[in-house]
Amino acid sequence: MRPVAVGVLGVGVWGEKHARVYEAIPEATLVGVYDTDTARAREVAARHGCRAFASAEQLVGACEAVSVAVPTSGHREAVERVAAAGRHVLVEKPMAPTIADADAMLESARRGGVQLQVGHVERFNPALLAARPHVSAPKFIEAHRLALFQPRSLDIDVVFDLMIHDIDLVLDAVGESPAAVSAVGVAVLSENEDIANARLEFADGCVANLTASRVSQERLRRMRFFQADAYLSIDLFEKSVDVLRVDVARLRALGPAIAIDPRAAAQAIARVPLAAESGEPLTLELTAFLRSLRGEGAGAAAGPAGRAALAVAAEVRAAMKQRAARWAAPSNVGS
Repeated sequence: MRPVAVGVLGVGVWGEKHARVYEAIPEATLVGVYDTDTARAREVAARHGCRAFASAEQLVGACEAVSVAVPTSGHREAVERVAAAGRHVLVEKPMAPTIADADAMLESARRGGVQLQVGHVERFNPALLAARPHVSAPKFIEAHRLALFQPRSLDIDVVFDLMIHDIDLVLDAVGESPAAVSAVGVAVLSENEDIANARLEFADGCVANLTASRVSQERLRRMRFFQADAYLSIDLFEKSVDVLRVDVARLRALGPAIAIDPRAAAQAIARVPLAAESGEPLTLELTAFLRSLRGEGAGAAAGPAGRAALAVAAEVRAAMKQRAARWAAPSNVGS
């Protein structure tokens, strides 16, 4: 099958990763890159054996599909340009700054008759891929995503920067948007919230508790799914998965012992590690994106899924702001 001619709009740290992957995978022919920083574009193009285009329009015109990795504030304009040219597009997360922008992007893809997918790359983490078939009707979900401080993406808060990964994974697992959202956030080293915790409550009773920090002293990416029949612990950083299930036959056999000492029931818990396949999440994601253009699989996160994650992230942000406003309000205590 002929490889897809692809280009990358925006070659900062993450955009260059797209260029590197496209250069390496057989599904793609990396045509070129464009960045407003022409020196950076030339540097990346030389490193990955492609052309640095003089304008975004020229790059788009030479491609069949484009990765958009410009700053979030420029996502709508870039996606609309690509879609209007009839080119498929994968835009990095968060999909857009606002829901209105996301809706305009979806409409532009519909008018252009092209696919719009969103780079929620954590969906392609090998540990998550191994665990996902075992996730069914979760009752409680817990996620911790802690990162060292990096002087990038400080124009958005930690919810749009990091937590949105876990929001997307939770929505995909539960299959619906939350009925209620509460959150708290604190700005530490930037003007936006750098630490946040959110509680998402769903109509079926499931609750998700999400914590994200970009000012941590350690790196941690972990999710836990608690279900009626199992407990799954997923280390997205180490790419490992453990499933704990109750061995019903063993539990019944232990009946008399449990009557004497309830702690004996722990012997009926079976811990089974799942094997996670090797592979870089971004490589898996971009390969899936390009294959989907040929009708081979679902691809990356669909545009509506990116919008859904964005909408919940916006609710979390609003809840944080409301709580901060209560903190800032003058207290009448003692008056």
